[in-house]
Amino acid sequence: MIDLHTHTTASDGRCSPAELVARAAAADVDVLSVTDHDTTAATGAALSACTSAGIEFVPGIEITAVVADRDVHVLGYFIDPDSASLAGFLAEQRRRRLDRVRQIIDRLKTLGIVLDEEAVLRPGRDDTTRAAGRPWIARALVAGRHVADTKEAFDRFLATGKPAFVPRIGPSAIDVFARIHESGGIASLAHPGLLGRDDLIQGFARDGLDAIEAHHSRHAPDDTQRYLAMADEYALAVSGGSDYHADPSHDVGGPGSVSLSPEAFQVLKDRCAARRATASGATTSS
Repeated sequence: MIDLHTHTTASDGRCSPAELVARAAAADVDVLSVTDHDTTAATGAALSACTSAGIEFVPGIEITAVVADRDVHVLGYFIDPDSASLAGFLAEQRRRRLDRVRQIIDRLKTLGIVLDEEAVLRPGRDDTTRAAGRPWIARALVAGRHVADTKEAFDRFLATGKPAFVPRIGPSAIDVFARIHESGGIASLAHPGLLGRDDLIQGFARDGLDAIEAHHSRHAPDDTQRYLAMADEYALAVSGGSDYHADPSHDVGGPGSVSLSPEAFQVLKDRCAARRATASGATTSS
């Protein structure tokens, strides 16, 4: 099984890198990518655990762009996690995340819900490689018994259009694609069925998108078929994964519950090799 979309405690997942890999190994996952939001902090530990478990590891990332006032999640695969330009870009992304969490906590106060801001933000302040996000607030709302679970937290307060929602400030999609390419990787549009803006995909393909996540735990069969057809139409590769967070309120299945075919995985590898070769040629040409 090939699962190219998982998360750890470096962003909004609940498993450490070692625990995530152990669960993936137990599910017979053969290829795993850790795609934490706006951070590569888990890469080293995940690679080590995968090596011990005999799992092929794909360095990954999930970066949030902002397009037409909507969050657009972009997966990066085969990236260089030590890329200096990528590291600087991600540090700014994480700073904005902390600011947004603080603003959401302030907005909750106006609704009569007081959370311990210092406690919520402390993990991201103590370790600046960790990426804060709304799930941290959702879990604080659960802990404070304001909601029953994190799903209710989003449904009542944190999702787009809800009373505590704060719009994100972020880079354009074309900027995110370029950052991923600069780090040696390829860019795939994450869970387009959740984005709900199929009209944007053709433009993304023109602007440098390499692939589309047709296979996702929250895609219905009709969604998957539609995005496979769009991949063909716009000459995009196909990616897929479980989007596992180890959070019962979020997850549909565990690691490997959504698997990419070996053939589709090879196409991703080939696309990456071709992009790197083109970049190398451009760099060395006069």
